[in-house]
Amino acid sequence: MNQWRLQFGAKPKEHEVNTYSESNHWQDGKFQNLEETDMSLKFWEIPVLLYKQMTDKKKREPQQSLPIIPFDPGLFLDENRKPQFLWYGHSALLMRLDSKTILIDPMLGPDAAPIAPTQTKRFSDNTLDLIDHLPEIDLILLSHDHYDHLDYDSIQKLKGKTKEYFVALGVKRHLVKWGIEADKIKEFDWWDYQYLDSLEIHFTPTRHFSGRGLTDRAKSLWGGWVFKSDSNKIWFSGDGGYGDHFKEIGSRLGPFDFGFMECGQYNEKWRLIHLFPDESVQAALDAKVNKVMPVHWCGFSLSHHSWQEPAIEFVENCQKKELEYMVPRLGEINEFNSHYNQEKWWLTY
Repeated sequence: MNQWRLQFGAKPKEHEVNTYSESNHWQDGKFQNLEETDMSLKFWEIPVLLYKQMTDKKKREPQQSLPIIPFDPGLFLDENRKPQFLWYGHSALLMRLDSKTILIDPMLGPDAAPIAPTQTKRFSDNTLDLIDHLPEIDLILLSHDHYDHLDYDSIQKLKGKTKEYFVALGVKRHLVKWGIEADKIKEFDWWDYQYLDSLEIHFTPTRHFSGRGLTDRAKSLWGGWVFKSDSNKIWFSGDGGYGDHFKEIGSRLGPFDFGFMECGQYNEKWRLIHLFPDESVQAALDAKVNKVMPVHWCGFSLSHHSWQEPAIEFVENCQKKELEYMVPRLGEINEFNSHYNQEKWWLTY
């Protein structure tokens, strides 16, 4: 099959729709947010947005390719070290928890818009090659099916070294079409949880949407992930705008030792489905997070703000709220509870 067509993934079959419709969050033939969320643009606004997206890129992209620290398997797999992680930009995270290697939203491809007429180029070069150096992956988690989180080329390179997949309800069909064995994949509705040996993993709601083509919007779910062990509680917020669900997540599953907070690719036109930096920090406080890190930036330019703005404003808001934070370099291995040197490295590019 033509690779360009494969990028779209799979349309839901009738038996899959029947499964989705059993969810409390499926209504009128699609998944629904917990709060009313209008994502429509006025017709005359679309050309202006597209023009801005294709022009004025000077501040929206780094002046040079962002380097990624080479992977050190000995350091990462050292069982004497405490739980740790590294970040590859945007929302791609590699974690070591309870002796398990876990990869979240491993979009390591060079283009966040592989079906578009123009490329949305990654800020770092040759990122697909990073996969060759990664160890065996115990678990891949997929928060939703957008191209900047679920990448066909990355999945193809990873499938030979991945044991299991936890995915948002509806995402399984894409993986199966791409050659992943169905029995390796578990789907999650909001508040569902599973164990990976001793590690408890929950799927939490966000205020967002899904879809890879013109006809499958909201035909799969979207969300975040919580990891609970004897020593740590960690939350990956997932994509989505501000809402009451953050307090509910904190009440049900918090407090959290660490939170990866969506902070980037925001715009007033889609404020309801992406967090601005001040909202990202407030969401962390609502969910009772003790230490935070901004993600969903430093990978691609998918909005009109400068590429550095998410980090600058996130740090300023953390300082105002006296919330502990860290902003590590790409590929840098860090323990969750380490005291991080707050070097503003992103200002040098």
